[in-house]
Amino acid sequence: MTSRAVILIVDDEVSNIEIMSAVLEEDYEICFATSGEEALKVAQTVLPDLVLLDVLMPGIDGYDVCRRLKKEHLLADVPVIFTTGLNDHEAEIRGLSAGAIDYVTKPVQPVILRARVANHIELKRLRDQLAQLAVTDALTGLSNRRHLEQTLVQETARLAVTGDWLSVIMIDIDFFKLFNDTFGHPAGDRCLAMVAAALARAVHLATDLAARYGGEEFVCVLPGRDYNGALGVAQEIQRQVHSLAIPHPQSTVSSCVTVSIGVASAYCRTDMAPSQWMAHADRQLYLSKRSGRNDIFGTVFNAQDAGLISQ
Repeated sequence: MTSRAVILIVDDEVSNIEIMSAVLEEDYEICFATSGEEALKVAQTVLPDLVLLDVLMPGIDGYDVCRRLKKEHLLADVPVIFTTGLNDHEAEIRGLSAGAIDYVTKPVQPVILRARVANHIELKRLRDQLAQLAVTDALTGLSNRRHLEQTLVQETARLAVTGDWLSVIMIDIDFFKLFNDTFGHPAGDRCLAMVAAALARAVHLATDLAARYGGEEFVCVLPGRDYNGALGVAQEIQRQVHSLAIPHPQSTVSSCVTVSIGVASAYCRTDMAPSQWMAHADRQLYLSKRSGRNDIFGTVFNAQDAGLISQ
């Protein structure tokens, strides 16, 4: 069942909030704020799908609230509709310049308010779908390489502030070319999709990311996870893939599809590039494959590349 969209109503007059809530509450989840300061806090907490924002409020006015919302990474795409008793073109232009997407005057007309809210909620839903498609691998449903690279940059920067752990896991399906040559590309695609599903079952925290890196390679980004935690995830990935029991008669290590895995873990620092995690994980994956495949190799590294640990 699809969850209902969340509307944040911001107005310093409680009676206006009650009126708009009565118009919209049948179709949407409603939350509210009675000041600009409160609106910013509530928005950051609930991440609404649309904001109905009064222009004239004591303290931070609606224009400033809108500008601040548009500067927030998680809120920049949330549509803002100004609601105001000001019925002049200059106020409308100022509101649209601040980042609002529409403008309705008070007292609100229920039919107009419902229609405009519904239109902008639908447009946001379509934009969100397009944005998700842009970062999703079509075959496996995992994140694509573009999203992986964006996430790695964001997480290394975020975790560098606190000096927390970050781990990266690289996974390669063993002898996948032989699998394709034996069973054909449609079967190969099904194999990739099944391995991706197994990967998603093993990498299940909300902060984790599982992505298809290219071909038969996958990458997991595990923010806040130290080496032992990442090694546990890698072992679970192996168990999940083994449980699929996908026949692979051409493999020299097993009668079923297996994976080789490289793990790289480090404390994040501002002088460390995201590419270091990928380079170290790739090196460990190479060692795993060179050792005979169907294995896990890992390392704990720092800016000086010290502290090698193998498993």
